[in-house]
Amino acid sequence: MNVKISNAEKNLSGNIKITGSKSESNRLLILQALYPTLRISNLSNSDDTKYLQQALQSEAELIDIHHAGTAMRFLTAYYAIAEGREVVLTGSKRMTERPVKLLVDALKSMGAEIAYEENEGYPPIRIKGKKLDVAKVCLRANISSQYISALMLIAPALENGLEIKLKGDVTSTPYIKMTLQILKRAGVKGFFNGDTIIIEPTQELPEKELAVESDWSSASYFYSLAAISDSASFKLTTYKEDSLQGDSCLAQIYKQFGVHTTFNSDSILLEKRPGKRPIRLEENLQNSPDIAQTLAVTCLALNTPCFLTGLHTLKIKETDRLVALKTEIEKFGSKVKVTQNSLELLPSKDFAREVEVATYNDHRMAMAFAPLGLKVPFKINDAEVVSKSYPGFWEDFKKLSFKIIKSHE
Repeated sequence: MNVKISNAEKNLSGNIKITGSKSESNRLLILQALYPTLRISNLSNSDDTKYLQQALQSEAELIDIHHAGTAMRFLTAYYAIAEGREVVLTGSKRMTERPVKLLVDALKSMGAEIAYEENEGYPPIRIKGKKLDVAKVCLRANISSQYISALMLIAPALENGLEIKLKGDVTSTPYIKMTLQILKRAGVKGFFNGDTIIIEPTQELPEKELAVESDWSSASYFYSLAAISDSASFKLTTYKEDSLQGDSCLAQIYKQFGVHTTFNSDSILLEKRPGKRPIRLEENLQNSPDIAQTLAVTCLALNTPCFLTGLHTLKIKETDRLVALKTEIEKFGSKVKVTQNSLELLPSKDFAREVEVATYNDHRMAMAFAPLGLKVPFKINDAEVVSKSYPGFWEDFKKLSFKIIKSHE
């Protein structure tokens, strides 16, 4: 499905309920599989979370998690300790191009039995679950925090717990801290100090319900809308000021565009206020790379040059997001320079018309570009890809006066 998107309304308002965080939900599902006494509320309705749930409930030998990268990493560790279980873990074509070698090597050093079915270092992988006795592991920390979180989540179920030694600069530290806080909320003891993470063994956990906060990455598209609009007032639920999610930095970053955030008991109010916007935006997004696409498109819409760094993990996402951003932004007439770690936008004052944005099987490409409909009508191809993290995205945009015309051409 493709969509033509436009919106002539420059003064926006509405109340939007956003699904639970995919990141929190997926961590809690792994914990719940290990400790069934845990209950989860406000679970994400994203495709990724549904695929993870289905995998955890399946007794089949072949487990297909499609495009769900988090599920691939977390389940690799989970099945490695599932004694007596043998599975082949696979996914979409893009998933078979996304590396898992660092995580597999770490698990093998702990005694895990994992073999590559096709290409060395990549899914599909065959995992024979067994008891792992080794209580120490070393892991490079500058590739993906999901590898680290995968080990942290199985650590309390190990007889001796786990000490994880990190090598190099740590990428996406907030996601590691999120995993640690979720473990602590469930009743697991753990520590993260410098380059060392220690998770203590935990035989059982008390009955407890853990609520998932709504997804801050999904909120980013409404921050972008507010920034681009003449005036805006959005109430988004359910959010809290002491968020575990690194993308909550949105509140501070978008202040520069005149978007102010008021925290209420279970919601946030976004208001666009008159004021200056940055002459040039410079941000290091090492701890929140998932908002890079949103920020780049916001700057494109506002004719604001930007220089975003800390983006090396975007090369191994659903697509190479840096190359994809360059390709699609330049269709509108602006210039983009990318390196392995950065993106620089040199915007044009005029927008090209009749542009078709490709999404590359990447949900964030579709959603990040959508707010640009406030400036120029254009088409987004394969728009249903949003279901990976935000199935109700297009319906929520319709509530804000967006004209969404679906087609299959």
